Amino acid sequence: MSSEGKKLFNIIILGVSFMFIFTAFQSCGNIAQTVITNLNNTDFHGSGYTSMSIIYGVLSASNLISPSLVAIVGPQFSMVVSGVFYSLYIAVFIQPSTWAFYTASVLIGIAAAVLWTAQGNCLTENSDENTIGRNSGIFWALLQFSLIFGNMYIYFAWQGKTHISESDRRTVFIALTVISLVGTVLFFLIRKQEDTKAPGDDDSTNEILGESSSARNKMMRAVAAFKKSITLSFTKEMLLLSVTTAYTGLVLTFFSGVYGTCIGAVNRFGSEEKSLIGLSGIFIGVGEILGGGIFGLLSKKNRSGRNPVVMLGILVHFIAFYLIFFNMPNDAPIAPMEGTDQVAYMIPSKEVAMLCSFLLGLGDSCFNTQLLSILGFLYSEDSAPAFAIFKFVQSICAAVAYFYSNYFLLQWQLLIMVLVGFFGTITFFTVEWGAAAALAARGSDYSSI
Repeated sequence: MSSEGKKLFNIIILGVSFMFIFTAFQSCGNIAQTVITNLNNTDFHGSGYTSMSIIYGVLSASNLISPSLVAIVGPQFSMVVSGVFYSLYIAVFIQPSTWAFYTASVLIGIAAAVLWTAQGNCLTENSDENTIGRNSGIFWALLQFSLIFGNMYIYFAWQGKTHISESDRRTVFIALTVISLVGTVLFFLIRKQEDTKAPGDDDSTNEILGESSSARNKMMRAVAAFKKSITLSFTKEMLLLSVTTAYTGLVLTFFSGVYGTCIGAVNRFGSEEKSLIGLSGIFIGVGEILGGGIFGLLSKKNRSGRNPVVMLGILVHFIAFYLIFFNMPNDAPIAPMEGTDQVAYMIPSKEVAMLCSFLLGLGDSCFNTQLLSILGFLYSEDSAPAFAIFKFVQSICAAVAYFYSNYFLLQWQLLIMVLVGFFGTITFFTVEWGAAAALAARGSDYSSI
């Protein structure tokens, strides 16, 4: 197999592995709060929102050390170990206990930081300036198939059910645990690239770092990666992109946890309210896959760069927020187990709810494919630290959003996303114009996103 073929193979395996792991994890996130509110075990006092807040809070802090860990053990082994912790978190729901639930939330936060840092490193190692857009799209589209499969099972398994029994819960989470483990095993199929630069390396240390078996050299690699992360954090481009990244963190919280909870709480949806959570996840996945396919796989035909895609993303999201505001009761995110009988500005419509799910997914893919692309382009030599910073900002904002989701009515959550999304779009435009100028200065064609 040619070098280019091997790189494409690695990208596909990377995407498929993440698809399996996040089929399990994202389905778990979509139904966690609904399952918890249906638990009859009075000894369990956990909150799905609080768990996700812990996960993303720990994830954000762990991104300070994740480049060092990836530098020491390598991206492949980092992803394998992280996948095991994802599986353990999902397995907790088979027989929930409060202490295990929150302990697993802390552990998966650390694992997630390492997993996504290693993913960014692997994606960049197997891409170049001309293929980073295509590869970002392939990875994102494969990843988002995870929203289709897990939620399709939930939709059919929970059809017509207003209460989630212990048997239903165990069946779902045993299946999700196995699926996550399959994705973890697939990481072993990724083939190592020859003469690749380790995370945090620079030209002056290449000879020293070549002796990877030395504990001293591994420590030097870890320190170099940590220093590079701190340095990149304060660059103009990274600070500007951090606003855009913050928006993706807020949206991630909304579509992966809050919106499904809202749908499941609307009593006017009748006996379909619980199964609609799964259907909503399917439509989010369709939007994500369509966006990844169009803006990644077809990126070679784009002559205008990344900005039009991001502009489409924010417009699509604003339409979705407007429709959700009119369609969903204001107290839906914080409704009790009995649900809510309130009505917003229209009778709750299942069709409008599913349309909004699709728009949320499509808009999210617009932002994330372009962020992956521009980070891979700007920081091709420092991919692990750059992607660690990306996940640091995204996850800390997701943690904050999961925390206030326990208390804020729907209208305030939507308003926050509108404001941050507006400014995040402007800052992305600023960085992209700088990237276009850099390409022009090198005499390159501004055709690859």
